[in-house]
Amino acid sequence: MKTDDLILALSADAAPRGPPLRRRVALGLIFGALVSFAAFMSVIGPRPDFAGAAHTMRFDLKFVDTLAVLAPAFFLCLRLSRPEAAPGAMLAWLLAPVVILGAAVAMELAMVPSAQWGAKLVGSNSMHCLSVIPILSIPPLAALIFALREGAPRYPALTGALAGAAAAGVAATIYASNCPDDSPLFVVTWYPIATGVVVLVGALAGRRWLAW
Repeated sequence: MKTDDLILALSADAAPRGPPLRRRVALGLIFGALVSFAAFMSVIGPRPDFAGAAHTMRFDLKFVDTLAVLAPAFFLCLRLSRPEAAPGAMLAWLLAPVVILGAAVAMELAMVPSAQWGAKLVGSNSMHCLSVIPILSIPPLAALIFALREGAPRYPALTGALAGAAAAGVAATIYASNCPDDSPLFVVTWYPIATGVVVLVGALAGRRWLAW
C-alpha cells in the first residue's frame, strides 16, 4: 500500500468515539488554560497596578502579541491533527507576531533614547519570565498532547511543536498581566526564549506520543 493510500485509510478509520477530535483538542486547550490561570491566580496574581497599566499601549501590546502566537499555532494544531492534512501556506500565519512585535520594537527604538535601550531590553524580571511561562505552559501542553493522541498527525514533531507554541501563548498571555516590563525590547527578547523552550518540549512530546 502506498503512503498516500495509508494516510487516506487512517483518515477514514480515525473517527474517534465521543466528541469530534477538533472539539477534544479545543476543550483540551481550554481545560489546560483554566488550570494554568487558577494556579497563576493562587500563587502569583496580576501586578498591583494592573488597572492603570491596562490603559497604556505598551502593556496592551503584550497581549496582542501573545494572542498572535496562540491563535495561529492552535489552528495549525487543529489542522495537523488529521493524517491527510499538511501545514501548507498556513505556516505563514506564524509571522503575525513577528510583524507585530517588529513594528513595536521599531517604534520603541524611535521614541526611547538609545542610552535606555539596554535597560529596557534587560528589564527587571527576565528570570521570572523565563521560569513562569514554561511552568504555566505545562497544563495546556499536556492537555493538548493528550487530546491530539486521538488523531493521527502526519507530522508528529511539528504538531507537538505547534501545541507547545499554543501552550506558551496561553501561558504568556496569563503571565503578561503580572510582568512589570512592558517594553517591546523586553518582550522581543525574553518571551520568545521562554516560548522556544516550550516549543522544543512540545516537539519532543509530539515525536514521542503522536507518532504512528
